[in-house]
Amino acid sequence: DLAHANSLSTARIAGPVVADGGLPSIGHLRDIVKLGPQAVADVNRHRRLIAVSRATRDFYVWQGIDGARCHAVHNGVDLELFAPRPATGYLQRELGTPADVCFVAVIGQIGLRKATDVALAAARQLTAEMPSVHWLVVGERTSEKEESREFERSVRAIANEPPLAGRVHFLGVREDVPALLNECAAVVHAARQEPLARVLLEAAASGAAIVATDVGGTGEIFPPGSEGAVLVPPSDAGAIAAALRNLLHKESRRTALGRAARARAVEAFDVRNAAARLIEHYR
Repeated sequence: DLAHANSLSTARIAGPVVADGGLPSIGHLRDIVKLGPQAVADVNRHRRLIAVSRATRDFYVWQGIDGARCHAVHNGVDLELFAPRPATGYLQRELGTPADVCFVAVIGQIGLRKATDVALAAARQLTAEMPSVHWLVVGERTSEKEESREFERSVRAIANEPPLAGRVHFLGVREDVPALLNECAAVVHAARQEPLARVLLEAAASGAAIVATDVGGTGEIFPPGSEGAVLVPPSDAGAIAAALRNLLHKESRRTALGRAARARAVEAFDVRNAAARLIEHYR
């Protein structure tokens, strides 16, 4: 009765097929990627398009996607799975670090767009004054392009050299992110571009203290006045380091930021409300 192409690539592939077959369809735009004229034409063959943020929608409309049929619908987050909980210290035990080590998490694909290199450049600036801070890199490289492989090699080289040697833990793909977030003093999201980061929704729901770059849809997650995160310019390791320096020295500031982030997630990103909005588009 309905086809839901749940990514940009499948929306392009499915567009001509469902249109020729007369099948009602939705294309879901979850990336910010430049499109050629044929890709725009293919995606426009869906009866309705959904973008994960207003920033994503505006980007595609600027490229020629039909604005009349393209709607912004934010992703949601499970507020019970991701929730504030006391730290248990299980990561210190797993990694064999001293009990007084505090963790800063970088969660996402290891790749240029996610700017893992910028996050570690910020880490380098903090090591001398904060020897008890360790960094968790959660995720893996998914691209097989040589430039992506080289990017990962360079990131790991930075982590293995002084002053970061021994303070960066590459954890790969983890199934315990809901619990892991509760163990961290802060979460850094240094992305150079971001349609609408699920990890930011998860971190906010978990009551984490967040430092993120103000790109793409991130400002829609944390609009002015929400006080749910510290937003900094992209590709600015110094700004990330300065924000973290302030947070890690002030537990009360981290606590206040985390409470505001949780409140923002409850107010605007409950997965049940996101599902209800999607169902309305189905109808």
